[in-house]
Amino acid sequence: MTYACPVDAIPTGEGRTVTVDGHRVALFRTAAGWYAIDRACPHAGGPLADGIAADCSVICPLHERRFALDTGAPIGHDGPGVRAHHVEVRDGRVYVAIGVPATEGVPAAA
Repeated sequence: MTYACPVDAIPTGEGRTVTVDGHRVALFRTAAGWYAIDRACPHAGGPLADGIAADCSVICPLHERRFALDTGAPIGHDGPGVRAHHVEVRDGRVYVAIGVPATEGVPAAA
């Protein structure tokens, strides 16, 4: 697990791009908890951290492709998904494990 940011760096309902172990990821804080997925939409490279996050999914701001935050799977389209990464919150700090799959349907504590 690698430190990504302090909990208060991202307001609930928003995402930010952070760099973890040399990888840029989109880190989201939702009412249900925290999620991390690859930074760029595989369709046209849209910045997923700038997308609208709701219902445990995010919509790419460029062409409205939607991805599940817990798995990175595409929703409503046939294109490829993105990788989802494991997130943990400890002592007011957010950690991300690149290459460790997120637990499907279970976000890190809110």
